Amino acid sequence: MFKTRSLFSALVNRLTLGRNGGPREVFSTMSEASRDEQTAKLLKRANEENEDSAEKETVQASKKLKSEGEHADVQATTKLKAEGEHADDEKKYPKKKVVLLVAYSGKGYYGMQRNPGTSQFRTIEDELVNALIKSTCIPENHGDEMKKMSFQRCARTDKGVSAAGQVVSLKLRLIEDTVEKINEHLPPQIKVLGLKRVTQGFNSKNNCDARTYAYMLPTVAFSLKDYDTGAIAAFRLKPETLQQVNCLFSLYKGTHNFHNFTSQKAPNDPSARRYITEMSCGEPFINGNIQFAVITVRGQSFMLHQIRKMIGLVIAVTKGYAKEEVIERSWGHDKVDVPKAPGLGLVLEKVHFDRYNKRFGGDGLHERLDWDGEEETIKAFKEAHIYPTIVETECQEGSMVSWMSTLPIHDFKATATAAETQDNKDQKEDTADLGNDSD
Repeated sequence: MFKTRSLFSALVNRLTLGRNGGPREVFSTMSEASRDEQTAKLLKRANEENEDSAEKETVQASKKLKSEGEHADVQATTKLKAEGEHADDEKKYPKKKVVLLVAYSGKGYYGMQRNPGTSQFRTIEDELVNALIKSTCIPENHGDEMKKMSFQRCARTDKGVSAAGQVVSLKLRLIEDTVEKINEHLPPQIKVLGLKRVTQGFNSKNNCDARTYAYMLPTVAFSLKDYDTGAIAAFRLKPETLQQVNCLFSLYKGTHNFHNFTSQKAPNDPSARRYITEMSCGEPFINGNIQFAVITVRGQSFMLHQIRKMIGLVIAVTKGYAKEEVIERSWGHDKVDVPKAPGLGLVLEKVHFDRYNKRFGGDGLHERLDWDGEEETIKAFKEAHIYPTIVETECQEGSMVSWMSTLPIHDFKATATAAETQDNKDQKEDTADLGNDSD
């Protein structure tokens, strides 16, 4: 310890007595050497850190590339696997052109046809397509583009209208128990009742020769205009009144210009001419203490609201609001104010493919498109889901009686201008019905 202090003191004394200004020069020399040494150390450390950082970045980049490569491999493998499974499905269950016989109660639905972009308006096809996807009968992407499965319905039934014999054509995978698998994903009020193979070029709308509709209504609709509508349960249709009704319906048979029985059709529009082969009212029956009857009409095709207006005009004549001559006058060029009966009781009963059956039904390769084997199933569905809904809704809401109360406001001798006012009202209702072009 003492030796070290002595040496340090001697060194200080020597520095103090230096010839060139004392210790400043010595400390300056030591300071510069120290700075050079520190700089060298810092540079060395920086180089080492850069080397470490570069090495880390290289490792990270390598790991990232490896991860991306592995992810790409997984995606490629998954895609190949999916494509392989899809190809296997296509091989195992190739797509075939078929028709489905569909029955449904239309209450609560905005018609048959799907309306893209208006998901709040639920339709029968929305439910059907969803069931086809869930049952794997069609790929999921076919749901948004129905053309991919060549989908076509025979008739675009209107809001609230039911069907016992709707037919749609499409391409689907014929999986095991196809009909049962589809029905597993449908609500009780919609059901596929049958399936048949058809030719590749078959189109259920274009190949349809005729359509038969039924309209179920309380017979009080044919009462005289001064009848007390509060006594519906007591009303019974007289045989002579039924005969009068059928005489009026028979006037519709043949080809006529029905431009007054729809909207936005000019009198000279060729498409307004429609061919009716049958129209009549059946014998009345009791259901829920109320007397009902069923009107049957068969025609080549029908325009929007045509059937409901045909029935509405006959009711107006029977009740005494209009004269019989108004029916024939409605086929002329003048606008006639034709009332539209409620949609509740209208049912697409059957569609006909006579020409197709004649050409392909007996060739030994294709099935005839008739549904005689499903008659009992169709009847059971109507009795379980369609008729009870019509009767219950009529009893609860009284749609026919409410509509009858509007008949006095119609002017059956209306000029073209007055009738156009009513037609504008119908046009607004048609817009609300989302543009279906047939009943």
